[in-house]
Amino acid sequence: MADRALVIIPTYNESANLPQLVPQVLAQDASLEVLVVDDNSPDGTGRIADELCSANHRVHVLHRPAKQGLGRAYRAGFQWALERGYEYIFEMDADFSHDPKYLPVFLSAVRDADLVLGSRYLGGRASVVNWPIGRLLLSYLANIYARVVTGLKVSDATGGFKCFRRRVLEAIDLKEVKSNGYAFQIEMSFRTWRKKFRIVEIPIVFTDRTDGSSKMSPEIVREAVWLVWRLRLMSIFGKV
Repeated sequence: MADRALVIIPTYNESANLPQLVPQVLAQDASLEVLVVDDNSPDGTGRIADELCSANHRVHVLHRPAKQGLGRAYRAGFQWALERGYEYIFEMDADFSHDPKYLPVFLSAVRDADLVLGSRYLGGRASVVNWPIGRLLLSYLANIYARVVTGLKVSDATGGFKCFRRRVLEAIDLKEVKSNGYAFQIEMSFRTWRKKFRIVEIPIVFTDRTDGSSKMSPEIVREAVWLVWRLRLMSIFGKV
């Protein structure tokens, strides 16, 4: 039997996307299961997730009482996955910016890695569709900034399409992961790198969402700006 793999999909107001996304994820490989982590979406996303769960034993739902942020959603999903014995644990957005067709590529790459990152910026070129130039520049420069300050040697530190081996998540004290917005992606990759796990990047094309609204905010940007210096100081003093 193939090692079990879980795709964690945090949701908040994703009722338009979830019914189409989940079947496409499951179709990519028989070993894949889905965990929807819903933050009490007012648009009924949680109810839709429950219906998908009732119809397919490979779909699971974790309900949270309110919107608490991306990082907390993933940490809850990671803990759920570890408690149930999954070997490969994915992060994936609910808005189709992460194409399910790449999931088999992740599963192949993770056989020889501990963390696989879906990178938008391999080779110094941006593989992004439908972003305005300002958003693209912000993301590209944020990755350069994160690499320079922390020393993290990946092309796309802020990307959220990932696959962890369970041993990585077991080695990281998830209670010590304090970031909650997109900075969470930097912190998880940084902690993985500092523990000497093997990180591999695969190229993906990132397509901006067409349904719903972006979760980006000034607070999320500020958190990411300051987090990299916190990680730098923690590494200097041997705290990570």
